[in-house]
Amino acid sequence: AEKAPRETLVKVILETALLDDTQKRAGAILAKAAGADYVKTSTGFASGGATVADVALLRETVGAGMGVKAAGGIHTYEEALAMIEAGATRIGASRSVAIVEGALE
Repeated sequence: AEKAPRETLVKVILETALLDDTQKRAGAILAKAAGADYVKTSTGFASGGATVADVALLRETVGAGMGVKAAGGIHTYEEALAMIEAGATRIGASRSVAIVEGALE
């Protein structure tokens, strides 16, 4: 990650649904040590997707200086807001229009 051009953002996807908390922490620590810009909870292909607990764990592990992207299984405004409140700085969702419409209600 440190060799990437400055304008290039580097993300590390951990696929948190398939890992235990120790593995999630280790992956986040390694991503941060490698200079990644953010960690992402899921590709969206494994069952489970993002959870509030996983986002909070990643945020606690990497601190405020690194991004956390919650992705997978986020379908509503309330779910997106819960991820942000847990520490997500980015949301990956295929239902972004429904999420925004939910915010307007």
